[in-house]
Amino acid sequence: VDENNRYLVTRYSFTYLTSGRDLLRLKEKIKSKQTATVIANPNYGAFETAAVDRGLLIGKGSNKATQTASGGRMDISRIYFGPLPATQEEAQTLKRLFPHSVVLTKGEATETALKQVNSPVILHIATHGFFLEDVQVKPAADSGRGLLISNLQPDQFPRPLGRIENPLLRSGLGFAGANLKSKRDDDGILTAAEASGLNLWGTKLVVLSACDTGVGEVKNSEGVYGLRRALVLAGSETQVMSLWPVSDTGTRDLMIGYYKGLKAGLGRSAALRDVQLRMLASRNWSHPYFWASFIQSGEWANLNGRR
Repeated sequence: VDENNRYLVTRYSFTYLTSGRDLLRLKEKIKSKQTATVIANPNYGAFETAAVDRGLLIGKGSNKATQTASGGRMDISRIYFGPLPATQEEAQTLKRLFPHSVVLTKGEATETALKQVNSPVILHIATHGFFLEDVQVKPAADSGRGLLISNLQPDQFPRPLGRIENPLLRSGLGFAGANLKSKRDDDGILTAAEASGLNLWGTKLVVLSACDTGVGEVKNSEGVYGLRRALVLAGSETQVMSLWPVSDTGTRDLMIGYYKGLKAGLGRSAALRDVQLRMLASRNWSHPYFWASFIQSGEWANLNGRR
């Protein structure tokens, strides 16, 4: 808010950059090779209560991945994901807005399918995201049981044990089969390090309709590490992602409004601001928790390149 307690979004349009060098990248225009791709509502697979007791369930409306450790290290393989049914409707609406788009849901929403995309004009991913903090603490008395996370407040999350120093290995996304803990190459969890190897040169927009996807760690002269940085390294022009755990249904409405703005010719940042202002003026979504979590990073022009 400003000095008069008014939200800055009512006066300004914001665009974020991972580093100043991104301005140089925006001069490079590469043609997309595929139509829009939408990945949503993955079938993470069933899990036993006993297994969750030994790990972490990332549930609806919350995703701060805080993990009990095995041998003093955080173990991503012990994270479990809850269903996201509202993202199915989100995907169906995007299919109506972009009839030629490829939509992958449930069992088709796999890590392998994502790795096979080849410079789609838009990449929309609606799933759970996570970011493991690089903190080392003494074990809690009940650390053997792990943690069930569902609709907790940020200050209620215990700190993780052990350390994984590289932020690109501590953040990622969940896909189909993630709860099955497969030992194959497709384990259902895409780390930011893996995301940096995607072929997104020519992709105008990547939207991560998930929690905490924009969170990272600042490294001197290297900008923000995490999923946002990974997608820049992969070649995407623009990234839209969240800074904290978000509402499943509120995010659905925000995303639908955002894409309608893009279809109407608004810029990639202007369309986000437009839907945020409408949510701010609404009865159900006026609190910043619902509309302020998502940010736009990178190119702010509309999908046709007009600023």
